[in-house]
Amino acid sequence: MPDLSEIKDLYDRPLFELLRRSHEQLCKYFSPGEIQTSRLLSVKTGGCPEDCAYCPQSAHYQTGVEKEKLLSLSEVKAAAEKAKSEGATRFCMGAAWRQVRDGDEFDRVLDMVETVKDLGLQTCCTLGMISAKQAQRLKKAGLHAYNHNLDTSSDHYKKIISTRDYEDRLNTLAHVRKAGITVCTGGILGMGESDEDRITFLRTLASLKPHPESITINKLVPIPGTPLGGQAPLSNIVVIRVISVARILMPRAVIRLSAGRLSMTPTEQFIAFYAGANSIFMGEKLLTSPNPGSEEDKDLFEELGLVAKKMN
Repeated sequence: MPDLSEIKDLYDRPLFELLRRSHEQLCKYFSPGEIQTSRLLSVKTGGCPEDCAYCPQSAHYQTGVEKEKLLSLSEVKAAAEKAKSEGATRFCMGAAWRQVRDGDEFDRVLDMVETVKDLGLQTCCTLGMISAKQAQRLKKAGLHAYNHNLDTSSDHYKKIISTRDYEDRLNTLAHVRKAGITVCTGGILGMGESDEDRITFLRTLASLKPHPESITINKLVPIPGTPLGGQAPLSNIVVIRVISVARILMPRAVIRLSAGRLSMTPTEQFIAFYAGANSIFMGEKLLTSPNPGSEEDKDLFEELGLVAKKMN
């Protein structure tokens, strides 16, 4: 496990030095300015029994998000085709479930994975907790990556969620890894955590062996009706600092600048990409949270001289 004091030393470095070091690592393993573009679709929205304090899809809160049925295979295929036509190379499907249950709905998700894969897109799912056997079935269907965020440090986690343990999340990631699916995990910044929490969270990510192939860095989007709906916004410099440290600790990972981009100026996004982020989600929504539209991102890429990564 990485030494906590060493990570703290990195985190506390002057920003100029930190950015220099993280950008060196980005250049070593990736082409700077080349950004992977993904699309995230909510295939089953609302009604989740978890009480995650940030989530508008929780059945515990009144947020205006209605419980919906699992989408049909044809609806998902049409969304994936549209995403591909707009330049996405990775298509992610999210369901507001606490855990996957075997049955008709999971079988339909497996069909979705096969269908999206056949379109030539990387496939990713985030469905809650999964068993070892379910992970193997997803792998057989052609799933490329499974997302299951750690959210924050193990200590702060207890203040955010009471219906699931931190160990549950780590167990799901272990099932994903054992099945041969690439690991996508990360967290949400700005949920009232301390710098020490962010440092511990980074250490936990860097302690996973092998390192996650994909790391999502989200900034809280406060949603009225959730316990964190009135949370004060976090400085984007902190977000950039976390991205830099993550790039240094896990240099080969794709780091996804995810939720919260609407609160970042083009200059702040540019610094985040310079620091080591090299993927974004396209489209007006990330599950139920607002996100820049495709035209906005097209303009951003032109303004910053970014290039969308092509399929390998």
